[in-house]
Amino acid sequence: MILFTALLPPEDVVTALEAELARQGVDPALRWSPPSNWHVTLGYYGDVPEIPDLALSGRPAPRLWIEGAGTFPGVLWLNVAGEELAELAAAAGAGADGRKYRPHLTLARYAKEDPDAGKAWAERLMPFRTEPWVAREAVLMRSDRDERGTSYRVVERYPLNG
Repeated sequence: MILFTALLPPEDVVTALEAELARQGVDPALRWSPPSNWHVTLGYYGDVPEIPDLALSGRPAPRLWIEGAGTFPGVLWLNVAGEELAELAAAAGAGADGRKYRPHLTLARYAKEDPDAGKAWAERLMPFRTEPWVAREAVLMRSDRDERGTSYRVVERYPLNG
């Protein structure tokens, strides 16, 4: 089972983002992630046989907001900023593989051969910013793939203090 820990955006943030995307219009060159899949990854564990022992409950709840946009090859994302976020992600295992942690919310995927598709959207979404929110829990999520695509479901919840 493929597992990762994440923070889920609250409904008002999801609604604001949906409204912004509707205002911007639909681009068929991008494969948009459904709002039900939107999350901020803390730690990625990959295909593991059992649930990892995580000490996340009771850690300080981060104060977060979305501000700015960017791309990885083939991925359009929104930047997630916050207080206490890096510390929570480190506790969840981010950076254990030597890569720098970049908190983000994946919005869409596009052909790596067409980098301009993502870059144009990143420029359009750069001014977008949400109101801050406090993440009251981290979740352990399972990723499942089938003929309809990838879906995520919460396996375990870790309440945060704050």
